[in-house]
Amino acid sequence: MADRVTIVGAGLAGCEAAHRLARAGVQVDLIDMKPGRRSPAHRLPGPAELVCSNSLRSDNPGNAIGLLHEELRRLGSVVLAAADATRVPAGDALAVDRERFSDEVAGRLAALPGIHRVEAEIEALPPGPGLAVVATGPLTADALAAELLGFAGARLHFYDAIAPIVAGDSIDPAVAYARSRYGKGSGDDYLNLPLDEPQYQAFVAALVAAEKVVPHAFEDERFFEGCLPIEVMAARGPEVLAHGPMKPVGLEHPVTGARPHAVVQLRREDLAGTAWNLVGFQTRLTWPEQRRVFRQFLPGLARAEFVRLGQVHRNTFVEAPRVLSADLSLRAQPHLFLAGQLTGVEGYVESAACGHLAARAVLDRLAGREFRPPPPATALGALHRHLTGAARAPGAEYQPSNVVFALFPPLPARVRGGKEARRQAQVERARRELPPWLD
Repeated sequence: MADRVTIVGAGLAGCEAAHRLARAGVQVDLIDMKPGRRSPAHRLPGPAELVCSNSLRSDNPGNAIGLLHEELRRLGSVVLAAADATRVPAGDALAVDRERFSDEVAGRLAALPGIHRVEAEIEALPPGPGLAVVATGPLTADALAAELLGFAGARLHFYDAIAPIVAGDSIDPAVAYARSRYGKGSGDDYLNLPLDEPQYQAFVAALVAAEKVVPHAFEDERFFEGCLPIEVMAARGPEVLAHGPMKPVGLEHPVTGARPHAVVQLRREDLAGTAWNLVGFQTRLTWPEQRRVFRQFLPGLARAEFVRLGQVHRNTFVEAPRVLSADLSLRAQPHLFLAGQLTGVEGYVESAACGHLAARAVLDRLAGREFRPPPPATALGALHRHLTGAARAPGAEYQPSNVVFALFPPLPARVRGGKEARRQAQVERARRELPPWLD
């Protein structure tokens, strides 16, 4: 196949699309503004940088995201292959060493002769008639986002937040204990900082009172419900955190057996444990306030050295059901396909899956055939249902979404045995429907 396709953006969606196209014999120009220029949230020079967490979430196929992992592995996903190769202990979650992961993706792309990396900042959408995939992510540069706005209509956004990372040797070993929730994984994959009730209440009060980064007057401060800043959750009620990211259930002390009132979990950033991520502690507190509040009110972090402090960033997305065709091409510019978080999927793996779908749509276009969407009852199909509006209630506002079972079509018959039995039935149905589409 002698066709040539341009891909703008070398994040997870762009890399996944490039890999899939090159495997099919398509020549790919993969354009990335890094390392010459980076957004405020990026720091690595290579592709497929994980900006927020280093976790691709649960690897258990009984969950919708775990089922998506399974499907992408069957499809030969470069993102899942790289994640498996750079995995770090994290219970039943698929967490990776960020730098090794980026290097692994780069190496796998370089091994395919059809991918040509181009360092450039694109300020205009690629003109036709050649096909192009725009996968610039939620941090799309202003010039390109402005042109996209002209074709897509109203540009939508929400604010995302990043959690701090602390140096491993600055965590007090007399306070922290190793344990995974319910003993998952090897049983001791996470570090845990226990808080009694007075300590927890003092921490919540400090969070609510602390100085936050103030948005500009023209900004509509909207957050993604699946990744709320910890101080936003704290303001919703005094026990919200204790039933959310600081939930102590399944994290009893391995020596005393005592269950604390609340727990801060830390997930390793690398195999050696030189750096640890505060799980669920994404925040918009100012940097001085992060140092003060976390050192003063979290046991075990009195001398914490911060490898990275939390921050907020604006994520841009389009109203996909209105502006995209079923094959993810822009209705106003059919030679352009969108992929990744720019379309309104949320999450690393969902972005990679969207890049894979866009690549398959490009291959169908190049072959002169109709786009073949994934079966609706698969995890890939559920994401496609979200992008096309098929999973949305009439009149509901389009908002970014992770892959969840609520996006799947209803089961044809009632299943007895509760939620877990229904989920298992959905998983089994997805596994039956995927192979014919692959063939």
